Amino acid sequence: MNKNTAVFESEEFREMLSAARDMNEPPQQDGSLRQAWFINRARELVSEKEQELGRKLTSCVVTFGCQMNERDSEKLRGILKLAGYEESETEDADFVLYNTCTVRENANVRVYGRLGSLSAQRRKNPGMIIALCGCMMQEKDVVERIRTDYRYVRLVFGTHNLHRFAELLVASLMSESPVIDVVDKDDSIVENLPAERTYSFKSGVNIMFGCNNFCSYCIVPYVRGREKSREPKEIVREIEQLADDGVVEVMLLGQNVNSYGKGLENPMSFAGLLQEIEKIDKIQRIRFMTSHPKDLSDDLIEVMAHSKKICRHLHLPVQSGSSRLLKIMNRHYTKESYLDLVDRLRKAMPDLSLTTDIIVGFPGETEEDFLETMDIVRRVEYDSAFTFIYSRRTGTPAASMEDQVSEEVIRDRFDRLLKEVQRLGRQKSSRFEGQVMPVLVEERNRQLVDHMTGRTAHNLVVHFPGDDDLIGRIVDVRLNEARGFYYMGERV
Repeated sequence: MNKNTAVFESEEFREMLSAARDMNEPPQQDGSLRQAWFINRARELVSEKEQELGRKLTSCVVTFGCQMNERDSEKLRGILKLAGYEESETEDADFVLYNTCTVRENANVRVYGRLGSLSAQRRKNPGMIIALCGCMMQEKDVVERIRTDYRYVRLVFGTHNLHRFAELLVASLMSESPVIDVVDKDDSIVENLPAERTYSFKSGVNIMFGCNNFCSYCIVPYVRGREKSREPKEIVREIEQLADDGVVEVMLLGQNVNSYGKGLENPMSFAGLLQEIEKIDKIQRIRFMTSHPKDLSDDLIEVMAHSKKICRHLHLPVQSGSSRLLKIMNRHYTKESYLDLVDRLRKAMPDLSLTTDIIVGFPGETEEDFLETMDIVRRVEYDSAFTFIYSRRTGTPAASMEDQVSEEVIRDRFDRLLKEVQRLGRQKSSRFEGQVMPVLVEERNRQLVDHMTGRTAHNLVVHFPGDDDLIGRIVDVRLNEARGFYYMGERV
């Protein structure tokens, strides 16, 4: 198994857990020490329940959405583990938590469907606690629907108070009534919270939270709040501790990492932060996402080009190739400026892998607009692209725009775009065939039992013969054969 079985705690948080055991009451000031007190209290309550039932209590965290949510879920699992819960791989558990996404409507639909399917589990286990958190919970109509249609949900909280999960967990364990705690704003950044990492050798690291861009189709700024950056010293300290714990690759996370540091008392650019992280000896690879094209500086390009640790992969969402639509989307760049940026990136790093996001069917999209998108796909030649059908999100400016595109037209354009993206992606990804590249081995291949699976610095997936001893190591692999979006290789 590649999963890390232990919770990662900073030395500071271990000391807080120990100190909090001697406190009769929780600290009044919000922060890590207060949450440490509630973790200890939750452990007492879980232990009492276990003695009553004569068995261990189990928990299951199910994640919907982006890598920010994945990282949040690691923290939620870490707190549950310290509270005494054993992790369950299925939703047949005593505590089930859905960490939700609301970027697209189908994400909401999936959550409602999963909630309905839990009714059978609740009949078998009446003491089961069902909890919901994340972006979807920041929508008032969603919370109201939960109150009325899913009254068996015992805990609801949003994105702004995720750091108070231990406190809310205790409240739900002590109350027979639903605990609903959703706030519209919270500028707190609570450091040193524990996390149960999915992988022992790589980790996501939040460098900032929220978004200031307000793209006209996007609900994220409304549910995640405005941008706030973590202090550089806190980020570096966390990564140093992760490195000491065996991590060799970090993924720096933010809705727009290129605008990192602007709101700090002593501002630091994202390029400057990367240079500080590169100094950490045991870290061998640095990744980041997501980059907004309007904020990608020449300084960042120079730092990437001269770095020995920053991976040669950049996710650079274009969303549309039409300058007319990009203006309506409030993206603050044009097709021409985006292509100029790509040219500068490729000139500095000729082997750079580029991936992107593209929306099909934005309100008012004409055939001419769509052909502009097809043109930019052909000119950039992305290694891969995430293609999405426009999802109408209530509360965003685009939701009330006229000229919503018909489903029939959207489906036709989506199919044409996907076919072209896949054709060009296969060609572009195959350019490394025959080369030897360092590969971070991530897991045993699920289909080929004698093969391992890993990734190159260009984010290309490679399958090659090997054994579990290689997991977490970076090894040289010859990329023998390109098969679409992955390679078959052999260790050298």
